[in-house]
Amino acid sequence: MGHQFILVLDFGGQYNQLIARRVRECGVYCEVHPYDTSLEKLKALNPVGIIFTGGPNSVYDKESPQCPKGIFELGVPVLGICYGNQLMAKELGGVVKAGENREYGRTETQFDTSCALFDGLEKSSVTWMSHTDLIAKLPEGFSISAKSANCPVAAIQNAQRNFYGVQFHPEVNHTQNGTKMLHNFLYKVCGCAGDWTMGNYAKNTIEQLRTHIGDGKVLLGLSGGVDSSVTAALLSQAVGRNLTCIFVDHGLMRKNEGDEIEEVFSKRDINFVRVNASKRFLDKLSGVSDPERKRKIIGEEFIRVFEEEALKIGKVDFLAQGTIYPDVIESGTGKAAVIKSHHNVGGLPENVRFKEIVEPLRLLFKDEVRTLGAELDLPDFLIWRQPFPGPGLAIRIIGDITFDKLELLRDADAIFRDEIAKAGLVRDINQYFAVLTDMRSVGVMGDGRTYDFTIALRGVATTDFMTADWARIPYDLLARISERIVNEVRNVNRVVYDITSKPPATIEWE
Repeated sequence: MGHQFILVLDFGGQYNQLIARRVRECGVYCEVHPYDTSLEKLKALNPVGIIFTGGPNSVYDKESPQCPKGIFELGVPVLGICYGNQLMAKELGGVVKAGENREYGRTETQFDTSCALFDGLEKSSVTWMSHTDLIAKLPEGFSISAKSANCPVAAIQNAQRNFYGVQFHPEVNHTQNGTKMLHNFLYKVCGCAGDWTMGNYAKNTIEQLRTHIGDGKVLLGLSGGVDSSVTAALLSQAVGRNLTCIFVDHGLMRKNEGDEIEEVFSKRDINFVRVNASKRFLDKLSGVSDPERKRKIIGEEFIRVFEEEALKIGKVDFLAQGTIYPDVIESGTGKAAVIKSHHNVGGLPENVRFKEIVEPLRLLFKDEVRTLGAELDLPDFLIWRQPFPGPGLAIRIIGDITFDKLELLRDADAIFRDEIAKAGLVRDINQYFAVLTDMRSVGVMGDGRTYDFTIALRGVATTDFMTADWARIPYDLLARISERIVNEVRNVNRVVYDITSKPPATIEWE
């Protein structure tokens, strides 16, 4: 890609994607690769630095993940975090053993600020610890550069070889100055230039797309969300009228959304086609309750509709999608667990009848996509549109899907979004939506007994959508939303609010 490259080697920790996000925030491009990536591939990637992530294992267990042999002989700076720190110490001749005291959460930590990693920082501040094991003996050539009450070796360094390790997690917000520590590693140790910006990305990607696609025709599934809208903007600048944007109205959209999308994109200088396919999708989904089956069915139908539309407009070489990095990660990469199959990643059928699938946002996090949208002069109302999954309301209805359930959820969701907008919280809550649960409960309305549906409300605050905290919506606002939903939406007698963060939950319910 022409950028300096930091390799994040994944040992299975819960914050691994957050490490990559923090590195990019510092203006340096990075990718996450599995721990068993071959040494040959590592050399070919040509990283200017390597970061070992944390992980749930103990380094002295026989089945624990190991790093490729020879990685410490590449002459590349290495930063080990938590498990990665202990693994580096063990592999270089140190000793790791179980500690007498476990250490989790916020921990007052003392630093040797002569260490490049902590240069310019306070001598004492809070870090986020999460470990049981400790480094009992340092490898030759290493020294201690940080300590805490229960962890005498909280950080280590071998400045001569550019090897550094920390027992805590600098990538999480709980660690004070954590991003500065990563910045120091990137710039003071690895010598990074900071050439990763969305302006550069836009320029380079448009040129690459133009060269790669040439005179080929491109079909893009345009949902009206920020991901597909930014993809459309990139491709329109790269290939112009050779791009056709297909909006598949699968009947699973939010209230009035299909008409709004058509209103916006039919006026832009692109080939825009709206396909009304709601009956087709609802027929396919009839009686299906399992969320993975829903995603697979919707993913396949999307492709089939695209293929049919492609036949109408002539030979189409490329199918474009607004896939972003969290989609790829959550659908499973290497030995990583599949959290859920995204309709545009794990949900695609194998026999796709296009020359190639083009995904220009595949390596970007959500906030990077928004920044890119601004670089491409997209209007704010598109850039800040509420995130909406490709399967739409199908994965916000728990259980089987019917037209009546869709209409019920559309009305409840519209009330929720309307009240959030009136309260001026659109930018403060990064994603918010209603879920129709499959639970019915007893209620009293008009002095009579009811037995109706429960609506769950979900709101989260996040920057990268890899981690998220539940949004603290004011009680008075929640009360008003609940009252409106119960009074205005038929067959609902109870409203609940989801106060679970990600992890352990995902943002969507299915």
